[in-house]
Amino acid sequence: MTVLDSLPVPIVQAPMAGGVSTPELAAAVSQAGGLGFLAAGYQSAEGLRGQIRAVRRLTDRPFGVNLFVPGEQDADAEALARYRDRLEAEAALYGAELGEPVADDDGWADKLTVVRESRVPVVSFTFGCPNAAAVADLKRHASEVVVTVTSAVEARQAADAGADALCVQGPEAGGHRGTFTNPERLDDVSLLPLLRRVSATVDVPLIAAGGLSHGREVAAVLVAGARAAQLGTVFLRCPESGANPVHKAALTDPSFPGTTVTRAFSGRPARGLINRFVLDHSAGAPAAYPHVHHLTRGLRAAAVRVGDAEAMSLWAGQGHPFAVERPAGELVETLGAQVREAIAEVARRLART
Repeated sequence: MTVLDSLPVPIVQAPMAGGVSTPELAAAVSQAGGLGFLAAGYQSAEGLRGQIRAVRRLTDRPFGVNLFVPGEQDADAEALARYRDRLEAEAALYGAELGEPVADDDGWADKLTVVRESRVPVVSFTFGCPNAAAVADLKRHASEVVVTVTSAVEARQAADAGADALCVQGPEAGGHRGTFTNPERLDDVSLLPLLRRVSATVDVPLIAAGGLSHGREVAAVLVAGARAAQLGTVFLRCPESGANPVHKAALTDPSFPGTTVTRAFSGRPARGLINRFVLDHSAGAPAAYPHVHHLTRGLRAAAVRVGDAEAMSLWAGQGHPFAVERPAGELVETLGAQVREAIAEVARRLART
């Protein structure tokens, strides 16, 4: 039996990098019967090792760790220079220094070593698919491997590499798109049709992700063939979340007109709340990750320091207005109850036909 099959509640807490997915959040979700996740992105290997230990002190339930797969290291230097020039006035406004738009692999090898040595129950990957040898090595160290995919083509590649399960991410999802490459044009196939395409291509367990915020929606993707549903934005306002208070408040603030996909903050497409920075700079942002991420890091940190939501990366899925402030364990229990009721209601309706 896989970890997904053993979950009392078919809820996976999305790994959210940058300090949001705390050990307390992951442990609370797992303890309540879901699958909590740590996010290895943007932290050191030793920091990750410490977080894994912290989760294990809080729960004996299975949990996961997500890693970023290194991608293209080349970028258009002229486009980056133009974007840097464009942001100079923005940086001056906040008294911030722009960073160097350099490439890195986010400590890939060291973090692989950490999750392998720590025998993490579930290891997931975003921005690409590790090779078959890396997947097999993790399996030998008692880890189940999940790869985030956004198309049937990516799903086939991940299944061929030996992935135990796939996280099928629709465009409704908040935060970065998990595409294997950084394309100029994104596929806009929504979650339910995407699940159909992927399930017709591969025969591996699927986790559905993309704007889900209620048990009825979770029930819908389960009926559509998913083994579990992955939710992120609805966990942002939980007290265990490491999201900035300004970000938490913005999720339900009617002054934000909705979400859009932008490269303005990182150079990779990501869905977040529409604010001034997104409106002013999306058109000029090059497809260059992690170069743009490093370029804007100081500017984003300065906006956080002064509490200016108009220049922060407010990642959010399309279900963001339904995020509520409640303990993560209680949220998992509520979602589980909603799933059971939704499925029971369908059964009652079918019984009447």
